[in-house]
Amino acid sequence: MKMKLFQTICRQLRSSTFSVESAALVAFSTSSYSCGRKKKVNPYEEVDQEKYSNLVQSVLSSRGVAQTPGSVEEDALLCGPVSKHKLPNQGEDRRVPQNWFPIFNPERSDKPNASDPSVPLKIPLQRNVIPSVTRVLQQTMTKQQVFLLERWKQRMILELGEDGFKEYTSNIFLQGKRFHEDLESILSPQETLKERDENLLKSGYIESVQHILKDVSGVRALESAVQHETLNYIGLLDCVAKYQGKLCVIDWKTSEKPKPFIQSTFDNPLQVVAYMGAMNHDTNYSFQVQCGLIVVAYKDGSPAHPHFMDAELCSQYWAKWLLRLEEYTEKKKNQNIQKPEYSE
Repeated sequence: MKMKLFQTICRQLRSSTFSVESAALVAFSTSSYSCGRKKKVNPYEEVDQEKYSNLVQSVLSSRGVAQTPGSVEEDALLCGPVSKHKLPNQGEDRRVPQNWFPIFNPERSDKPNASDPSVPLKIPLQRNVIPSVTRVLQQTMTKQQVFLLERWKQRMILELGEDGFKEYTSNIFLQGKRFHEDLESILSPQETLKERDENLLKSGYIESVQHILKDVSGVRALESAVQHETLNYIGLLDCVAKYQGKLCVIDWKTSEKPKPFIQSTFDNPLQVVAYMGAMNHDTNYSFQVQCGLIVVAYKDGSPAHPHFMDAELCSQYWAKWLLRLEEYTEKKKNQNIQKPEYSE
């Protein structure tokens, strides 16, 4: 059977006008065409990171709304497929920080001292040339992340127009700012619930976090600055308090769409561990924190999503933060980053 099949193929080849020489010519011309074709440009390579620095800052800032696409899958649902090109290699997780520094301070305890102040610490942030956490994250985003932000911004501009988009982002900022002010008022021990503005409790965002606030106690710091003198960065954390009995750095976020998973909170976990690591080594604080909490509140009042980070998870994100910090430092050395400004 195999012999008959072989003979049949041979007869077809002999009867065919296609010759070895012509085949070689075709192969040569095809490879020449392949070599001569203009190489497609990966859209991620064309992203102007500085151009969208303000938008990135509004996303990363604790005053902003965590609602821009945080993943390729999410962006595809909002805006359609990203590209037929392969995504940039996400090799960051495999890298190890060159200059390791611990997130926790072995010389400190998470237990309160008798000398600790009875009111929450509120250390003002000093404006200086030291880069902020937001600034570092803003300047070290992956090209994929910036590309998704660009797509989101262009989509919003098409729907709202340039002026409408500016008004939209301005309203987002103001809503986030008011949300944090309301939370600060609620968590301040100087005031009682009856003394607070009744309109405050009617806020959708405040209604959204009511079930979270029931588990928050022992507030140690509110809107307080931290500085890591060794790693040379500053930040302004939202809150340090106990959540379900565990002392946490708490970061309050707002969103117009559900964020049920920590993976959908963009770089917020890196913010939390950056503040935590700085606070644990800041001489202004006598205690340390080993857990984090990201709370995503919703304007319609639907229950907020709490994302708790234990010590192990915080350590994992800390390694990623150190990588971003090293990348920022390297860029600064190469003069690819302008003079840092206050951006927390």
